Amino acid sequence: MQAIVTASLDDDKAIDAVIVDLEGKSTMADAMVVATGTSQRHLASMADKLIARLKAAGYNDVVSEGEGDTGWVLIDAGDIIVHLFRAETRSFYDIEKLWAMAPPARLPRRIDEQG
Repeated sequence: MQAIVTASLDDDKAIDAVIVDLEGKSTMADAMVVATGTSQRHLASMADKLIARLKAAGYNDVVSEGEGDTGWVLIDAGDIIVHLFRAETRSFYDIEKLWAMAPPARLPRRIDEQG
């Protein structure tokens, strides 16, 4: 499935597509793909074509959200979650950084603060 997603986005001129491995970080999917489109029309076109290609390959439980003028289209293909953004929306949310980083280490509380 990942090969279909990446080939589709490449064919449709997605910008700066990255794959974030979610193995061991989430049970909702194995991977997340994040890519940028040049306009809302470009996002919608990439999403429509990707969904059609996945369904043609037998992945029928593909759902999407965010059509319209949101600057973000999410495609849930089961094992892979695809986020298509306009550049400014992607920069604002920066979700690939959020998922790529390890959780912060917690500092122990001092004894005199435990009161």
